[in-house]
Amino acid sequence: MTIRPELRLGRAVLGRAGRAAVLATGRAPVPDAIEPIVEAHRRHHPQADLPLLGRAYRTAEASHRGQLRKSGEPYITHPLAVTMILAQLGAETTTLVAALLHDTVEDTEMTLAQVAAEFGPEVAYLVDGVTKLEKVDFGAAAEAETFRKMLVATGDDVRVMVIKLADRLHNMRTIRHMKPASRLRIAKVTREVLIPLADRLGIQVLKAELEDIVFATLHPEEYARTRALIAAHEAEPDGLLAPFAAALTRQLAEAGVTAAVTVRPRHCVSLHRVLLKRAVAAAPRPADFGRLLVVVEENADCYAVLGELHTCWVPLPGEFKDFVAAPKFNLYQSLHTAVALPGGEVVEVLVRTRAMHRVAEYGVVALGDPHQPAEPQPEQAEGDRTDPARPGWLSRLLEWQQETPDPDTFWSALTADLSDDREITAVTECGETLQLPAGSSCVDAAYLLGEATGHRCLGARVNGRLVALSTVLGDGDVIAVLTEPVGGPAEPGGPSPEWLEHARTPGARLAIERWLAEHPEGAEQPGHAQRSEQPGQAQRPAAVPPGRADRATSPPAERPIAVAGRPGAPVRLSGCCTPVPPDEITGYAIRGGAVAVHRAGCADGAQLRAAGRSPEPVSWVPGANPGYRATLYAEALNRPRLLADLTAVISGEGLGIVSAAVEPPQELRVRHTYTVELPHPGALAAVMRAMLRVSGVYDVFRPGGGVRNGDDPVSSGVRPSGGMPGRATAL
Repeated sequence: MTIRPELRLGRAVLGRAGRAAVLATGRAPVPDAIEPIVEAHRRHHPQADLPLLGRAYRTAEASHRGQLRKSGEPYITHPLAVTMILAQLGAETTTLVAALLHDTVEDTEMTLAQVAAEFGPEVAYLVDGVTKLEKVDFGAAAEAETFRKMLVATGDDVRVMVIKLADRLHNMRTIRHMKPASRLRIAKVTREVLIPLADRLGIQVLKAELEDIVFATLHPEEYARTRALIAAHEAEPDGLLAPFAAALTRQLAEAGVTAAVTVRPRHCVSLHRVLLKRAVAAAPRPADFGRLLVVVEENADCYAVLGELHTCWVPLPGEFKDFVAAPKFNLYQSLHTAVALPGGEVVEVLVRTRAMHRVAEYGVVALGDPHQPAEPQPEQAEGDRTDPARPGWLSRLLEWQQETPDPDTFWSALTADLSDDREITAVTECGETLQLPAGSSCVDAAYLLGEATGHRCLGARVNGRLVALSTVLGDGDVIAVLTEPVGGPAEPGGPSPEWLEHARTPGARLAIERWLAEHPEGAEQPGHAQRSEQPGQAQRPAAVPPGRADRATSPPAERPIAVAGRPGAPVRLSGCCTPVPPDEITGYAIRGGAVAVHRAGCADGAQLRAAGRSPEPVSWVPGANPGYRATLYAEALNRPRLLADLTAVISGEGLGIVSAAVEPPQELRVRHTYTVELPHPGALAAVMRAMLRVSGVYDVFRPGGGVRNGDDPVSSGVRPSGGMPGRATAL
């Protein structure tokens, strides 16, 4: 039976009612010490198993009897406070039972086996998950190994970390009783590990309070100044946010949208961050102290509210974010926007449903027991519920932690992984979703797809454009990872030491470091650090290199070109574009009465035309084969042995290499330039196709022809559809 607030009984009356219930039913009364917990718990779970809670409290109280905290209070006040925090979050009964018992195995004579016998294996698992490892056994590594143990346990049951966060919150509330050195150490660990974990689990109410306490502990002067600003603001009438909330409420009512509009004050750290974005001397504005929160019933109402906001007030460009259609990695959903009021003040507005609001505040706790079926939400389709027991970031963390047996390495990797509180979602061209920390590069995406994929990675295509492996991915990018073909002509070179500069995730870094340690000869190969041969060693035989129009090949012994009206005119095939039959060609008169022949579209030929040189009608002499030379560009993703593989392919096609040059690599991409002698004009297309089949080569083309895409295969080379690198595999 639900009791109306005006008829709610006081504690004394409840005590008498409880004793009367015992006489009538024979059930054990709820201990007075947990009555506030029971009241908070019943708000979320009216059918909770209260006798189980009472039994857990009595066991914890008996086990901790005689123990005191540093504050001088009985130790049992700590598990009671932790359990109260969880009850207020809406945690289910099993979590509350484990919270009451969470220190019994660590600090009393009670064993894990006894917990399992009295309360079941599920409670015992949660208690074991938050039990610290002994310094006697692990020494200085005890803290790192304790967190490793908790994270592994969290992988199977996320409630382990929820209990740990509530435990740390109460310890932070009483941190003033610790020694100064201990306060600083605990606050730093909380800042580096626990607060990011609270954010990743979406428990914003815990995160905000932890942030403020850590801020006060580590930066007491700045905290005091920020608190003074908040106190001064609260002492004055709200002349901005409250009137705007009232105006918005009226507007939504007129539009027929049922909504609750409230002012959501910023907590201390949130305000401090806002002020840091401005000049140091800038005074805070009234809008800095809070935002408007609009809570509606259904998803469609969110967009209705947005429409009213943007119609009646001026929206700020670039401030709208839709986390309803694309939730954050921590389950958060809301619409974010900002509007300018008539006075010029800018106010931020959040719009969400009631269900979204509960998840935004309480994160995975709002989803209930991860091992029980989810209660369907009105606006939530079947199968849309995110599994709280194994979020994407946690799966990645659990994978790489297995590869770091060293506690110091694990701790460094853990803090680095948690240092950024943002995450992005990328999608492969095959439709696979990749969850990555913000700032991740294509290297991280490659290793997320698998260690073997990462080791064979050559480059990537992002949003349809070929990019270097160092490219930082953005939220929503579509990526294809390009790899060495399996069983190709050459063994894959493996990762380069340079990749460590671009790897953001611990999983990628650890895999690269492990490969380099196992293949020291690979890391020491000439040019491996740059994934290229040394450009300074490029060979240029004494032959005509590609150059300007006046740097032409020698006149061939057999005349290949006929000049209309000038049968005896000397002809030079220009070295800038190296024409070869059946290229479309144009001739230009140059000094000495000769005619320089360029491919149609050649930039140097266009310059001659612009300089006033009149075109000469020229044509190929059928059957003539004086020994043509052609210059080819090969663009590739850099790797060891690329120069050797390309020259081998060219020689294998029966062509002589007149000159070869390698330009300095640009972000793991490189261009090779070859001038070759053709046994016959038809050999040009064949050699270009062969070069394109070399692993890592994504384009082979000829210079000076103007358009590279869309030309015939002989004129511009063979390029796979969509610009896909030859023989590269897209994942």
